[in-house]
Amino acid sequence: MTAITILVVDDHGGFRATARRLLERDGWTVVGEAIDGQSGLAAAADLMPDVVLLDIGLPDVDGFEVAERLAAGRRAPSIVLISSREQEAYRERVLVSPAAGFIAKDRLDGAAVRAIVEVARS
Repeated sequence: MTAITILVVDDHGGFRATARRLLERDGWTVVGEAIDGQSGLAAAADLMPDVVLLDIGLPDVDGFEVAERLAAGRRAPSIVLISSREQEAYRERVLVSPAAGFIAKDRLDGAAVRAIVEVARS
């Protein structure tokens, strides 16, 4: 069985390290990390991950715009939006975005990501 690959896009290095550790512990293959929207788009094009874990509050391009660009690509990954704020803060934007779902950062784990991706692929 081929491992599902994931790219973590977040401007906070401590969070990226924690996310990597949590996801790898739960069986994900983290193929890369990016610190902002532009580097996230470049990394996604180079690495072609199955899933992009994408922070909404990036310093250059917000996560919603990055999600739109990723979804418009030839081989669009499943996109899971994340934020330190609750989904209620972004409810309408999350619903109309091409993202498969949303997870608050304090609730992140591999099972939560897997549940969103599996629903999106079914």
